[in-house]
Amino acid sequence: MSDNFASMYETWEEYYVRFTRYTISLFASVIACAALLSHAALPQEEVPPPEQTTPVFSSHDIPPDKRVVMSQETEILEGADAAGVPNYRVDPFWPKPLPNNWILGQVSGADVSDDDHVWFLHRPNSLSDREVGVTQDPPINKCCYPAPPVIEYDQNGSLVNAWGGPGEGYDWFENEHGIHVDDEGFVWIGGNGESDHHLLKFTRDGEFVMQIGEPGASQGSNDTDNLNRPADFDVDDKANEIYVADGYGNRRVIVFDTETGEYKRHWGAYGETPDDDAAPLEDPRQGEARQFGSPVHCVRIADDGQILVCDRVNNRYQVFEKDGTFVEEAYCERDTLLSGSVSDLVLSQDPDQHFVIMVDGSNNEMRIADRAESKTLARVGRPGRQAGQFHVVHDIAIDSNGNVYTTEVNTGQRIQKFELIKAAN
Repeated sequence: MSDNFASMYETWEEYYVRFTRYTISLFASVIACAALLSHAALPQEEVPPPEQTTPVFSSHDIPPDKRVVMSQETEILEGADAAGVPNYRVDPFWPKPLPNNWILGQVSGADVSDDDHVWFLHRPNSLSDREVGVTQDPPINKCCYPAPPVIEYDQNGSLVNAWGGPGEGYDWFENEHGIHVDDEGFVWIGGNGESDHHLLKFTRDGEFVMQIGEPGASQGSNDTDNLNRPADFDVDDKANEIYVADGYGNRRVIVFDTETGEYKRHWGAYGETPDDDAAPLEDPRQGEARQFGSPVHCVRIADDGQILVCDRVNNRYQVFEKDGTFVEEAYCERDTLLSGSVSDLVLSQDPDQHFVIMVDGSNNEMRIADRAESKTLARVGRPGRQAGQFHVVHDIAIDSNGNVYTTEVNTGQRIQKFELIKAAN
């Protein structure tokens, strides 16, 4: 054995063991490479495509009374008399953009004051973090800030004033809902949060005047001191009385003195005493509900003194005299479930207020009905996000020229103006 070999290995036996291990390792590597190449050459197993979930798009045989509006203007129903029916067309450029990087959340209320200024109430707390990204810590984008809850526009769509929110001397709301401006310029506001059992009265500049009711204090539909998540209101200025659609928690219309806040009277469906223990209809498409459903969503005073009340979930509005005497009722889109078909209504501006113009947040349309015959004559809009379409349309207001303004909640979060291009006569 040479000296070099001896320095590497102590014995022939050690050399043999090391050589054998190396040979086995090399042979195993060759086998592995051959197997890999052989596997790559074999045809691959066919994997079936995933189950198709894309819906089949095809035409459907839709009955005429179920078809959505396809026109950009008022669409007269087949067989209806079009004489005098108001024709509306959306104004896609109204209103003008808000200043101060403000943005609107869910817009729950609308009204028009005597000077034809258009008022809206929105819910700043309904805005997502993304929509108000600049308010996050740290800011996640450069816009926007929530606008104040009360927004006032002029006829051109320019912002006149904005105010509202918590303040000294009154209880603001968990969830803003309705707004009304009376003939004297006072602004009435309500909410439909769980503890919103009150109304607030302000000047048109936002100065607090009066509160009716206390948060979380309602004792039910026959409580004369408090409300329960009131939805809407209208003021009889000659009688100094405010009529309240009360509401999401109660099942009634209640009347207060606008100067003192004193209770006057209240009534339920059909002019009867409201009963909170009565079970609602299991299916509002069948039968007549003897109690208002939840919510009692609107109240409107006609020029002839009649009181129209939206019983939204029961797909109807009921008509009363001012003392609560029941007159009649009208059903609309009675097959509707979800949140009902009569969200809010106004009356046309012709001398006889011949038409009822209502919005429907379930079917997402505006309907025009003959008031005397309680018959739908025409529709405006359809579900969608484009101008003139609706996503959860919620409230409606009308100005002295007959133009109407709508609001949207949920993720609709907008206001729209529909210009009257042919007046009712």
